[in-house]
Amino acid sequence: MNGLPTGLLLFVTVLLLVGAVAGVLVYSVVYGPKARLRRRISQTIGGVKGKEPAVSKAGAAAPAPRRKAVHAKLKELEDARLKKRGYKLREELTQAGWSITVRQFVSGSILAGLLAATLAYVAALPPLGIVAFAIAAGLGLPRLLLKTLIGRRLKRFTGHFADAIDVIVRGIRSGLPVGECFAMIAREMPDPVGTEFRLMVEAQRLGLTLDDALQKAIDRVPTAELRFFAIVIAIQQTTGGNLAETLAKLSEVLRARKRMRDKVQAMSSEAKASAGIIGSLPIIVGLILSVVAPDYIGTLFRTDIGHFLLFLGVCIMGTGVLVMRQMIQFDI
Repeated sequence: MNGLPTGLLLFVTVLLLVGAVAGVLVYSVVYGPKARLRRRISQTIGGVKGKEPAVSKAGAAAPAPRRKAVHAKLKELEDARLKKRGYKLREELTQAGWSITVRQFVSGSILAGLLAATLAYVAALPPLGIVAFAIAAGLGLPRLLLKTLIGRRLKRFTGHFADAIDVIVRGIRSGLPVGECFAMIAREMPDPVGTEFRLMVEAQRLGLTLDDALQKAIDRVPTAELRFFAIVIAIQQTTGGNLAETLAKLSEVLRARKRMRDKVQAMSSEAKASAGIIGSLPIIVGLILSVVAPDYIGTLFRTDIGHFLLFLGVCIMGTGVLVMRQMIQFDI
């Protein structure tokens, strides 16, 4: 048999597409924006819709306005984030700390795809392989690099943000205004914390309010820690209270979150190593066979059945790696 039956090929392709769509739907239901909003509101107000959290009779009236204000501010921030949901390449470039424009990024991605397609053509790969290499180098690799840089920058910001809050707490207790504390952090803290606070200070000097400056900072650094900080500042401006004490408690919470995150990463390191080994093993074996027995493995690249098996293997291995990646990721 020179080729695979067309009916079977269409059936397997449709089955893979249906499985991918079902996976996306399940992921959106469990981990989608609406589900995250419901969980966050439930954690914030201590109950669910229609049920107010239980409080003592003595303090029933006092925390209610503050709790409602926190709920409203959290919902406002979440709604603003959801409205901007979608393909925002310019924001992602800013989050990664790159100063290039969207046009430059797209041009570089196209050049990378053309270069990969040229190399694949020189290597005498089949048309399907040339297209796959071009898509991977022009679309997948730049996006992966961008996501990696965003993750590293957000991790650095989270690692130093608690120290920045401590600087604000000490400055307020010493009698300094919040704006001067922000300027102190902008001068003394390393990037990206110092850079973001400097941008907030400059935004206020240009006439923006503190809430607007914080919202723009959240767009550049979309971390839960910065959202918590923005909520604390906004609620303090609305209802008053001891800002230094509130920020000190927030700093303790952020440090506890970081300790928990580090503990989870240490406990999931074995699963990450297993995923890396399992994902790289087929590639390593294929390279070894291409040197030891090129005729044996060349069947996969010369026949239609081999092309289909390669495509099926890539889909299955990719799905397995993504599933393992979701299993070892935790929202803390």
